[in-house]
Amino acid sequence: MASRARGVRGVLGSVKARAALGATAVVAAALLLTGVAVLWLLETNLAREVDLQAEVRARDVAGQIATGAALGSIETGDEPVQVLDDDKRVRAVSDGLEAIAGTDNNSVTALPPADSPPRDDNRRDDDGDSDGGDSDDDGDSDDDRDDNSDDNSDDGDDDNRDGDADRLGPGEVDDDVEFARGRATVDGRSGDYRFAVLEVRSPRGEELTIYAGAPLELEQAAVGTVRTTLLFGAPLLLAVVALTTWRVTRQALRPVEGIRRGMAEITRSTDLSRRVPEPPVRDEVGRLAATTNETLAALEASVERQRRFVADASHELRSPIASLRTQLEVAEAHPELLDLPGAVQDTVRLQDLAADLLLLARLDAGERPRGGTVDLAELAAEEVARRPADDRTVAAGPLASAPVAGSRGQLARVLGNLLDNARRHAASRVRVSVTPDGGAPGPGRAVLEVADDGAGVPEAERERIFERFVRLDDARSRDDGGAGLGLAIAREIAVRHGGSLTVGTAPEGGALFRLTLPLVEPSSGQHQPG
Repeated sequence: MASRARGVRGVLGSVKARAALGATAVVAAALLLTGVAVLWLLETNLAREVDLQAEVRARDVAGQIATGAALGSIETGDEPVQVLDDDKRVRAVSDGLEAIAGTDNNSVTALPPADSPPRDDNRRDDDGDSDGGDSDDDGDSDDDRDDNSDDNSDDGDDDNRDGDADRLGPGEVDDDVEFARGRATVDGRSGDYRFAVLEVRSPRGEELTIYAGAPLELEQAAVGTVRTTLLFGAPLLLAVVALTTWRVTRQALRPVEGIRRGMAEITRSTDLSRRVPEPPVRDEVGRLAATTNETLAALEASVERQRRFVADASHELRSPIASLRTQLEVAEAHPELLDLPGAVQDTVRLQDLAADLLLLARLDAGERPRGGTVDLAELAAEEVARRPADDRTVAAGPLASAPVAGSRGQLARVLGNLLDNARRHAASRVRVSVTPDGGAPGPGRAVLEVADDGAGVPEAERERIFERFVRLDDARSRDDGGAGLGLAIAREIAVRHGGSLTVGTAPEGGALFRLTLPLVEPSSGQHQPG
């Protein structure tokens, strides 16, 4: 069970599963909102259509009544129609109406004509004369109608429908229509109806209320069809979305899986010369594969450089150690043959080489120089003074004050390595100069130059000499040429101090080494003595 649970969590934790679930959730939310909106709009529009049908039927019946048609002879059509008088009594119903609900009277039996209210005394005969009265009676009748109108106005707005009916004159139809929902049975078929409620006054002054229904069957069927479609179609659509997203994501991540497998194989084999497959399409995954291969190439170069470094260091250490061992073995057998100065020289060389290797290891580890301010002019003067006077003169050129930030000991190491290298290759003279902004690209730079009058450095070799354990003159002795670490150490220190070290051609004809470092204000840091 535990392994199965971990497997389920692993599947759900994959990018494909998360993408599929996320897309399905978004589509589900969109479908829900869209479905609700569609159902609401559909139901609203269909309800308006049904209301319009009911209103048209109600106004048709009201028009017949307003024009004097007898209640028993009005044409109502196939839909349920009920006519009530002011006392809520049924005065007329449509043909085939067997039951009704939702009106003010659920009866479907109309009063017989004998029970109908008497005709108005003001109704005229066909010959135009009034029945049973003279003009005075007519005046009385008018007065009575006016009195009734006054009485109704005094009653206030107790019933808006009754108030509207009181304001209707004979043969008038109310402009306002109300709607009610109910049920009816017509010719044995029952269903839900939407009733339009309309008031009318007959020419005889009868106040009647018409209930004309329109069936809701089509509306309910349409809404039900759409609802059923959404209920059954939405899950199918969600399943399609989830499956499509899963497959598309799997297809898109297939190169990533290839990269992962390639990296796993490289890790197991420790063969950094191998590369991961790169897809032909240069999309995000393609760029990821290219970057991975570039990283592998850089890692391979770094490991190879480290291997060469270890091999070269072992080779450089082997010679003085072997020489020192030979001298000690000879001294043990023949003390009188001990070359003590040679043993001391080999020991010093071992010490210097060990110090250089330790410094390179610290620089490779990213060690930052200690904070402080160093004046390159003072440092150059001190280093020049330490050099012995021989056939190669070390002369100081212009030494302008140039304060820089960094480690005094490491910068002294740079200058010392440059001076030693220049003295080994100079014919007779070495020149040192320090100038602020002197030829530097942009302000705020200090330039230290070391030039000699030797053979110089070929242009094709000017970058190679800064590699570790590289010596252009392989024929010279190791004692004169060193291990080939001095210039490599000098450039590493320059870079760690935010500067650069390059080589060119000196005016004297030899090599010109240019160290460029950023200047600082004299007050921004404390002078570092050592």
